[in-house]
Amino acid sequence: MTNLEKYVNAFVEGLGVEEDVVNSKLEYQSVPEWDSVGHMGLISELEDAFDIEMETDDIVDFNSYNTGIKILKKYNVEI
Repeated sequence: MTNLEKYVNAFVEGLGVEEDVVNSKLEYQSVPEWDSVGHMGLISELEDAFDIEMETDDIVDFNSYNTGIKILKKYNVEI
């Protein structure tokens, strides 16, 4: 599985959305599933998928699909 596939899968599993919802336009609270509870599910899935532990500031700043890619670079994860 590629890093992009892992990334998309984290959204699908963490938020409980269909894969076709996950794209560069996806932002926090743009779908009902990405609320505060869904956000923590998403972060958990990402940490498990990439074997990382995100800092609190990064968890708070992770507010869109595109921002997430930038944040993961900090953890040496290239999407």
